[in-house]
Amino acid sequence: MTYATDRLHEEIAYVAYHFHWDLETILDLEHHDRRGYTDRIGSFVARAGAEG
Repeated sequence: MTYATDRLHEEIAYVAYHFHWDLETILDLEHHDRRGYTDRIGSFVARAGAEG
């Protein structure tokens, strides 16, 4: 099974926007690591929204 291209682009944009990492760095991540970062970022964003 392949990972949906649209979903991959969403993950790349999300991590790049929040962590300011370059494309190569993000693409070098294993899928589960990249998903872990998107989950962590989501937690940060949710927490900031709740505190704000």
